[in-house]
Amino acid sequence: MEFHDFPPVTTYAAPFFVLSVALEWWGVKTGRFHGRYETKDALTSLAMGIGNVVVNTLTATLFLWLLMFAWPYRLVTLPFTWWSFLTCFVLYDFIYYWKHRFAHRARWWWMEHVTHHSSEHYNLTTALRQPWFGPFTGLYILGLPMVILGFHPYLIGFAAGWNLLYQFWIHTEAINRMPKWFEAVMNTPSHHRVHHATNPRYLDTNYAGVFIIWDKMFGTFVPELDADKPVYGIVKPVASYNPFTVAFHEFFALMRDCASDGLRPDKWFGRMVNAPGWSPDGQHNRSVELKRAYVDAHPDQSGHPGLPK
Repeated sequence: MEFHDFPPVTTYAAPFFVLSVALEWWGVKTGRFHGRYETKDALTSLAMGIGNVVVNTLTATLFLWLLMFAWPYRLVTLPFTWWSFLTCFVLYDFIYYWKHRFAHRARWWWMEHVTHHSSEHYNLTTALRQPWFGPFTGLYILGLPMVILGFHPYLIGFAAGWNLLYQFWIHTEAINRMPKWFEAVMNTPSHHRVHHATNPRYLDTNYAGVFIIWDKMFGTFVPELDADKPVYGIVKPVASYNPFTVAFHEFFALMRDCASDGLRPDKWFGRMVNAPGWSPDGQHNRSVELKRAYVDAHPDQSGHPGLPK
């Protein structure tokens, strides 16, 4: 198999996505599965997914070219073998962890990733609620070190497709917990429900794509607690089912905030590189402040997972 022969994993998986959503919807509506579906919300998620496919299709060649630009500078040339693919898959997931973490910790990247978190429901359609201008925020450059190490851009794209495919099934409430050994190593519906929750203890946690071990290694893992059921959405709800509003609301909010700063590029830069909720006047409303306020109101929760002492 040549590098250019790699199949488009997510394209081939489209029928699986559709059938899985239909099955989950049926199970929820008949009471066989735990979960919630709201028609307008689900249709918005599907519209966001279609828009994401269109944008990625139109821009794929450009960003592949940018990665290919680094290919001549690789240290070695790794062949396509089972071991090189597995190595690429694991390394890509490690980079995905940091990419995902950056997307939550800097508002420039959050303004596109917020789309995925904007639903107040958690089902398989939420997995399809994807941004429309993600390629333009620059996080794709995190793939460059893999190219330098000798992984061909086509192989990286192939691994990324499998990474994304894995993450589809974890967007559900129909599955409670997986076996303990699986929960210990892999990302699961339980772990990812935490990531999508707005409960203070769950904010900015569980960034993993496939392997939850990255969160455990870098101190961002928080388990799902039965006593604190996840409440889904974002801290400032988008309150709209309009796909264009969902796609661009945070972009316009960031532009408005920058405009309110006047001609102060230093403040604009601060808003873009600091966490959502950061303000140049020091009146922050970031996740760290939300967690502290929660502990102040619930002192018995001090020092518990996801919360400060």
